[in-house]
Amino acid sequence: MRFAWRSTLPAAALLCAAALAHAAGFTLTSPTIKPGATLADAQVFDGFGCSGRNVSPELKWSGAPAGTKSFAVTVYDPDAPTGSGWWHWVVYNLPADSTGLAEGAGAAGGKGLPPGAVQGRSDFGANAFGGACPPQGDKPHRYIFTVYALKIDKLDVPADASTALIGFMIHANKLGSATFTAKYGR
Repeated sequence: MRFAWRSTLPAAALLCAAALAHAAGFTLTSPTIKPGATLADAQVFDGFGCSGRNVSPELKWSGAPAGTKSFAVTVYDPDAPTGSGWWHWVVYNLPADSTGLAEGAGAAGGKGLPPGAVQGRSDFGANAFGGACPPQGDKPHRYIFTVYALKIDKLDVPADASTALIGFMIHANKLGSATFTAKYGR
């Protein structure tokens, strides 16, 4: 048994390295938002003292790891003064042949999403994209846009699942992820 373990360990290490190398080619971009840039009024929330257009940006991804069966997308603000950040958007059950989302795909009702895709409830309380709206005078917040390649066709979560439960299921089934960060302050 000891011998088998020693001979299996290098093979497992090579498989992990190959998977990481392939996942390293997984990228997320947006023609709407450049990494590190300030979000435009289109991606700012309309409410809570903010007066933006609340439109989800166009997103594109490529180079998903082999074995990807679906995707999920999240937008998260780790700087929100809540003790747990703020979830602005979560979309899951995006089909494996998806390569992006059109601008405005995060509208309530999900008309702009591929068939079968589901929007979870944001911290604004809606199943839709919720734009940036940090407190007035706070330092600019970071908005982390992430696409996850998943090893399952569909997340098995209730329709009213919390973002924490959806996030748990995403991470439990993740093959790889790609991300970029933008910022916004007021």
